[in-house]
Amino acid sequence: QVHLVESGGDLVETGGSLRLSCEVSGFSLNDYAVGWFRQVPGKKREGIACLSTRFGTTFYAESVKGRFTISRDNAKDIVYLQLNNLRPDDTGVYYCETPHTRGCTVVRNTLFHEAMSYWGEGTQVTVSS
Repeated sequence: QVHLVESGGDLVETGGSLRLSCEVSGFSLNDYAVGWFRQVPGKKREGIACLSTRFGTTFYAESVKGRFTISRDNAKDIVYLQLNNLRPDDTGVYYCETPHTRGCTVVRNTLFHEAMSYWGEGTQVTVSS
């Protein structure tokens, strides 16, 4: 059974850093891609980063490129999202997701999830100004 659990969210000041973790079970990180999405109340869930099993290819949304880094530890079954130089508009609930495919679904530079994606429960990141 596929299961994803996020952790690491916190309240930080502008310019601060956090490392989010997504612990997965029920599948191997060698087999399926994992992405990170975030959601602000009243707004659509935004795909911000994804790590594909195909050559370890990564995708980043323009809003986080150069500040966030996605990585994985296959031995621990954990995908990380390092968040640096945080801004107030980074505030939101961060979810990890697996589309249960080897690649990330990116169309016109936008990360999408699949209809059958598996999701974690999310972790709250709040950046104070």
